[in-house]
Amino acid sequence: MAKLTSHKVLSFDVYGTLIDWESGICTVISDGFGDIQASKSDILHTFHKLEKEYQSRYPDLPYSQLLAKIHPVLASKLGLGDPHETTSQQFGASVGSWPAFPDTVPALRRLQKHFKLVVLSNTDRDSFSATNRCQLPGIEFDAVLTAQDIGSYKPDRRNFEYLLDHVHQNWGISKDEVLQTAQSQFHDHYPAREVGIWSAWIVRPGAVMGEQGKKGEETWDWKFDTLGEMADAVEKETAAGI
Repeated sequence: MAKLTSHKVLSFDVYGTLIDWESGICTVISDGFGDIQASKSDILHTFHKLEKEYQSRYPDLPYSQLLAKIHPVLASKLGLGDPHETTSQQFGASVGSWPAFPDTVPALRRLQKHFKLVVLSNTDRDSFSATNRCQLPGIEFDAVLTAQDIGSYKPDRRNFEYLLDHVHQNWGISKDEVLQTAQSQFHDHYPAREVGIWSAWIVRPGAVMGEQGKKGEETWDWKFDTLGEMADAVEKETAAGI
């Protein structure tokens, strides 16, 4: 078994791992429609189905535009009526307002002492820039690779191959030195396994989404409830000289 500290790059999924996208999505929908009857689970599962469909249909559409396109369909399926176009555009532009998990920024500051930090996200450049500025202040990532840059959405394996090409060409880092760090089994851990990348599962207990695979078929090489726990484990390895 490899060590956490044998890696040189942590490749992060952002939304679900660093950012509490579930609360963010539900808050924006509630703000746009007022008191709604649908449960958080209903909202998120309906959203995920639509997101998966639309990402497949529009692989080169920036994520903010994809969200705006999804919004009226989501509202209809949740029985919320027809939103004004402005409301749908606001939904698409809301990514930067989705909050970070409380442990995220302190953990990233600790981890950046040991690894290069890379973003591998299904969002677009402007949306991630807003997230970095508003929710992850002071965190400088060594590379930001978005679906907009790549031309496809995870779980497409092309996104992970793009990541590997980038770290090899720019830093001479091999596949075995990359650790995909993510919450979503569907978007990250399954395709990382297919490509042969080590992965750390940040579970985020209480999250409705993330596993999205068959129970008992989750895949990971390391498993932590939070990113803070992963930072603890890295520092323990370092202190022990493991």
